[in-house]
Amino acid sequence: MPPTPEIELGAELVRDLTRVGDEFLVRCLRYETAIRPANLGALAELGHALTRLERYREGLEVDRTLVKLCPTDPLVHYNLACSLALLAECDEAFAELERAVELGYAEPRHLLEDPDFASLRSDPRFQQLVDRIRAGS
Repeated sequence: MPPTPEIELGAELVRDLTRVGDEFLVRCLRYETAIRPANLGALAELGHALTRLERYREGLEVDRTLVKLCPTDPLVHYNLACSLALLAECDEAFAELERAVELGYAEPRHLLEDPDFASLRSDPRFQQLVDRIRAGS
């Protein structure tokens, strides 16, 4: 079989194709979560896809639902904090980050690198939280 030629896709086309894929994924996940509302994996992926599409308010609602379903999961609270930070709802984002840490979230490096928290980084509470995580408390 002859080799297939490589096709160079420009960055804009790749971005557009990724967006179309994410829009399709959102439709599929909305269908799945409508018929199986307790499918936590589908709900979590729906929230991530909505965030990638910059549909932050919709992603926030998904994250609020996940917190109701999984109130003791630190990553669910972390993701809710991400959604709140993306919407510049800083006080509530910090409250959710605090809750995530109380529940066991302990990855300061990821917290420092996560672009979702850009709106929080200049607030002294952000570094205090990172320092607390590093100290293990």
